[in-house]
Amino acid sequence: MITVKYPEKSKIDIGNDCLIYGNISTETATAKISIGNNVFIGNSTIFATVEIIVEDDVLISSDCLIQDSDNHNLSRKIRKKDCADWKERGIQQWEYVQCKPIKICKGSWIGAKCIILKGVTIGEGAIVGAGSVVTKNVDPYTIVAGNPAKFIKNALP
Repeated sequence: MITVKYPEKSKIDIGNDCLIYGNISTETATAKISIGNNVFIGNSTIFATVEIIVEDDVLISSDCLIQDSDNHNLSRKIRKKDCADWKERGIQQWEYVQCKPIKICKGSWIGAKCIILKGVTIGEGAIVGAGSVVTKNVDPYTIVAGNPAKFIKNALP
């Protein structure tokens, strides 16, 4: 399912020859999602508040979460207000939430059940092992795994 909550401003671009089974959603009026050509996205979820870029030839396996924000503020008081706003008006105040773009570079493979957090770039040809939580950038042509994801070895080009 593709959801554009603010169609007048937010944007989702999808390239050619893509197969998408998951949920893709823009959460703010200025959010952008760009998906390149020949991309496969299994039953995963992509939530953008700022920007998420998925370049060409990327494979995102099932049950992944790719989110460019913390989703909620760390302050209990602000979270309480967010919940009230959500219940009452169906909106969230994103100005109180940390958000940073995500980029998944060409030819990368994200294994099943991975979580990709805000501000991360996954380098070209990188592989993220199943169940990993990616909190920092992943170098090109490397394999990372774990929680948090750590370097395992170099990947083949």
